[in-house]
Amino acid sequence: QVQLMESGGASVQGGGSLRLSCVAYEFTFGRNCLGWFRQAPGKEREGVASIYLDRPFYTFYPEGRQGRFTISHDDAKNTVYLQMNGLKPEDTAMYYCAARPASAGFCGLRSADFEFWGRGTQVTVSS
Repeated sequence: QVQLMESGGASVQGGGSLRLSCVAYEFTFGRNCLGWFRQAPGKEREGVASIYLDRPFYTFYPEGRQGRFTISHDDAKNTVYLQMNGLKPEDTAMYYCAARPASAGFCGLRSADFEFWGRGTQVTVSS
């Protein structure tokens, strides 16, 4: 059974940076995707970034967010990272790691396509 464990969430001031980590257990890096999603209270879950592990330059970001957030992975550690810079109060949310098989090298950011989910790590950004 795939297990995903996130860490790295914290309370930071606006403009600060955080790096989230997600360790994937019982999960084969390869033709699969790992992604980061977030959900703020009262809002729908939204995709933040995803990566095709067989081709690490195949990354997916929502329009307008690629500049501040960067997804990467370390095969040796079975870990995917989300580097977040220039954090804003509107980035406050629970951040989740998720996994899915890739579809012809495509991962996307639709939460319904991701099969396995971690429990989340909280990020709080103050102004």
